[in-house]
Amino acid sequence: MLNFLQLNGGTILLTAVLVLVVVSIIRYLVRQKRQGCSSCGCGCEGCSGHCHTK
Repeated sequence: MLNFLQLNGGTILLTAVLVLVVVSIIRYLVRQKRQGCSSCGCGCEGCSGHCHTK
């Protein structure tokens, strides 16, 4: 087991960092959605209207 960790330590570390980045992005998007922000930003002052129905 220790030999496996020594041989694949870099791959395991890189995978863990990538998983943390993806989880952080998903958490950010969920929080923005809960706050009522749309995909084109918070608010509609600069929105062309194509992402919201009136």
